[in-house]
Amino acid sequence: MASYTTFSILLLLIGLTSCYKPVILFHGILSGSENMVLLEETIKLFHPGTKVYNCGKFPYWNSLESSWRQVRELKKYLEEINALHHEGVHFIGYSQGGLLGRAAIQSYPQHNIKNFISLSSPQAGQYGDSFLRLIFPNLVAKEAFELFYSRIGQHTSIGGYWNDPFNQELYFKFSKFLPYINNEIFSLNSTNFKNGISKLNKMILIGGPNDGVITPWESSHFGFYNKSLSVVPLYERDIYINDEIGLKTLDKAGKLILIAKSHVNHLCWHTNPWIIREVILPHLD
Repeated sequence: MASYTTFSILLLLIGLTSCYKPVILFHGILSGSENMVLLEETIKLFHPGTKVYNCGKFPYWNSLESSWRQVRELKKYLEEINALHHEGVHFIGYSQGGLLGRAAIQSYPQHNIKNFISLSSPQAGQYGDSFLRLIFPNLVAKEAFELFYSRIGQHTSIGGYWNDPFNQELYFKFSKFLPYINNEIFSLNSTNFKNGISKLNKMILIGGPNDGVITPWESSHFGFYNKSLSVVPLYERDIYINDEIGLKTLDKAGKLILIAKSHVNHLCWHTNPWIIREVILPHLD
């Protein structure tokens, strides 16, 4: 009887430690995999047996390399991990890492990413002084287009998603990243970009009004400024109305989840265990 009980417990433990899909983590700008360790440990603590891949590519100053260069390398990384886990994996990208991760998924429509979690990421772009001061202390938002909408500026990751509402003509002329992955500009990859998103089981977009870095914070939900600096929410923007990258498709199928949480600073989304338990863990089934 004792041996039968022990065997039953072992079977239960095996079941508990094998029911969670692997998780890929990708860090934000001017940081590295070390900054994602608390998130990794929290996932393993509450979801025992979870295999976590904490991607260390493009750490710290290397995170300023061009968006497309990072996306290409991240795509290769996803291909390698996907080949090991035919059951599928989840992806969590923090800040810039969520935007680049989304682009890598779009560039790899054969992926087996199940749930994509964008953790306070500038999915509709970035425009604001608070963010710039972290990297370019003497640069202000209203003048940043002179740097970012240039050949040199487009060799920086930020230049790839800087979205100046007052200089949209230059944005579409010079930006080689964001308007393409958002299918604002049609390209040979536009169909793949949409298929990569539509294939997801769930897309979870997380952000909040007290973030303090992502500007506007609604960019984490694909909302963005108009020329009056009023925020146009996702559901009123062409990217959703015309289903340009598959967001409407996901939404109509109940697969698009928007989470807005107040009183969370940008640096706390991935470092506060209570926040992680509340907004991330429920989506790592």
